[in-house]
Order: sequence, then C-alpha cells, then structure tokens
Amino acid sequence: MKKFLNEFKAFAMKGNVVDMAIGVVIGAAFKAIVDSLVGDVISPLVGLLFKNNFADLMFKVGEVEIKYGSFITAIVNFLIVAFVLFTVIKSINAAKKITEKKPEPEAPKAPTTKVCPFCKSEIAIDATRCPHCTSELK
Repeated sequence: MKKFLNEFKAFAMKGNVVDMAIGVVIGAAFKAIVDSLVGDVISPLVGLLFKNNFADLMFKVGEVEIKYGSFITAIVNFLIVAFVLFTVIKSINAAKKITEKKPEPEAPKAPTTKVCPFCKSEIAIDATRCPHCTSELK
C-alpha cells in the first residue's frame, strides 16, 4: 500500500499534472469573466433589440418554457472562450517556434586523403611518398 501511495505521489507531483490543475483553476476563473461579459454586457445590448434581457427570451409550449435566449447566451459564451483559447494556443506555438534552436549545419570535415599528382591514386593527406608509385611528394 505504501508503494502505491508513493507512486501516486510521484505521479501527482509531475509537472504535467500540476500544470493541468493550474489550467483548470485559471479556466474556471476565466469562465466567470466570460459569463459576466456575456450576461452583463452583451446580452443587455442585444436585448435592446427585443426590449427585454436577451437571456430571458423564451416561448411557451403548453406549460413548458423553452428558453432560447439562455441557450444562445451559452453559445456566445462558448464562442468567446473558444476564440480566446485559440489565440492563446496560437501565440504559444508561435513563441515556441521562435525560441526553438535550429540545428547548426555541420562544418565540413577536413579532408583525410589526397590524390598523387603522378599516378592519380588516393593516398593519406600527410604522406610524403606515394605507396603506389613511390614518387616523392612535396
């Protein structure tokens, strides 16, 4: 049981899990901001067209109320959150591309062989005499 708890602790303390938890908390706080923006600013402005608060728009079918204004408000909330997340992720990816180091091209290696000017055989670069034709090299 102790081994299981230690494994769970190691898993929970990994950077990915902690980052995800922070993201969830920030996301919940951001949702409250978007809800306020839509409910307190956008819906009343759109509601001016209907002479009513937009979120309160509904129609009745018998005894049932269908609140289409509330549904449209939820769609607007979703679109705002999706747009903000899209722009944040896009800017994070752009920043990663800028900061990524491109591998430097390898410098050309110094030659290790040369060609004998007399017999045209390939010989070691530091040879003073050709092993094939025995010519002295400068």
